[in-house]
Amino acid sequence: MLADYALALLRRLPPEAAQRATVRGLALGLGPHSHVPDPPRLATRLWGLTFPNPVGLAAGFDKNAEVPDAMLGLGFGFVEIGTVTPRPQPGNPKPRLFRLEEDHGVINRLGFNSEGLAAVQRRLAKRRNRRRIGMGNVGANIGRNRETGDEIEDYVQGVRALAPLVDYLVVNISSPNTPGLRELQRKNAVERLMERVLPARAEVAPRDPPPLLLKIAPDLTPEERADLAQAALTSNVDGLIIANTTVARPDTLVSGNAHEPGGLSGRPLRAPATQLIAEMARLTAGRIPIIGVGGISSGADAYAKIRAGASLVQLYTALIFEGPGLVTRIKRELDALLVRDGFASVAEAVGKAMPRQTEPLL
Repeated sequence: MLADYALALLRRLPPEAAQRATVRGLALGLGPHSHVPDPPRLATRLWGLTFPNPVGLAAGFDKNAEVPDAMLGLGFGFVEIGTVTPRPQPGNPKPRLFRLEEDHGVINRLGFNSEGLAAVQRRLAKRRNRRRIGMGNVGANIGRNRETGDEIEDYVQGVRALAPLVDYLVVNISSPNTPGLRELQRKNAVERLMERVLPARAEVAPRDPPPLLLKIAPDLTPEERADLAQAALTSNVDGLIIANTTVARPDTLVSGNAHEPGGLSGRPLRAPATQLIAEMARLTAGRIPIIGVGGISSGADAYAKIRAGASLVQLYTALIFEGPGLVTRIKRELDALLVRDGFASVAEAVGKAMPRQTEPLL
């Protein structure tokens, strides 16, 4: 009841103010904590890491690594902080975050607002010394500054600073809110990027390097998707996160904020993201692990992405509308679906519904 009341109060605030108030409250220890143990069936092993469950928090909520442990305490199996840029930057002018109430979606054009690597590095170094075994994993999502002389060097700096401090790294080349960023999804650009970030990772974390993933957009053409899959296979990418927000606007949107420019997330992204997961799993022959994200608000949504080819899933937007109890509910529903279909683990269900060909995206 108290959590419902707090959620109702937050919903009365402008979206970005509500997000900041939530982070501040969590940093003060005011957030809820899940005491429901994870069903053993949900435990997942990937990249040499153990995830107590496959449900993670997507990047965008805890941009500056202020509350990763508080979010793990809600029951997430892993939390992704960021996007972090090398130098602090304010992002785009406000307002830049919009709820689509009727559509259960959000449009953002934040533009990588970040306190920068130094601040995030300090916070992650502190938590490394007090982390509790079994709580879950923390990843870092890194990006480039809006004004930069060498965009790939920005990612190299992110890898050097954070690789020793996190369980996995994500190279964000797919936000629609930084001009020119999505050009890095082209095959040649991905290959150049990996040629520089992988040696940087090896230098700072030679014994136990964190897996390095690419986060891609749902708005790629069929040719671009095929080229990106090939680049991922030949460039030693450890995984893909599918998908970032979309610049498309489906005809089904009814909210008055639907016209706002920026990246759309939430329920309208659910089907196209799942379709893209299936297609990229097919294009990579299941050889590259996938984290599926986009429109997850139930165990059935998570299960659909797993059966399409995702080994892990992430959510964020649905929390805005349904609150922290959503995490426990998704895990319970997902476990029931695995039992129903006779799967002893999440891994057994991965890719079981992978279609031979996918329907067109948005």
